Amino acid sequence: MTAARRAGGLRAAGPGLLLLGTCVPLVNGTLGVLLGGAAGLSVGGATLLGVMAASASYIAAPAAVRVALPTANPAIYLTASLGITFPLNLAFGIPLFFALARFAG
Repeated sequence: MTAARRAGGLRAAGPGLLLLGTCVPLVNGTLGVLLGGAAGLSVGGATLLGVMAASASYIAAPAAVRVALPTANPAIYLTASLGITFPLNLAFGIPLFFALARFAG
């Protein structure tokens, strides 16, 4: 509800918000898979590490931003985490990290 009330603030963020919400989780997830494979994790373990690395932005970030930056616009950080990154990871991230873990492992 907080984000919906301030939805007008999304225009100020521009296309950079979409780029950040898509590229950073994919890079973090890929690094998680590769590091998990290098550490000797199974395909499932490396996949899970990749998913967790990619999802850190919507698990902890909104609460951390709200506490650390009380004047930050919730429409921006909630939309980036829950409106962009979360669906991206469900639709593309998990299958991508699994395929990468199978390929690398």
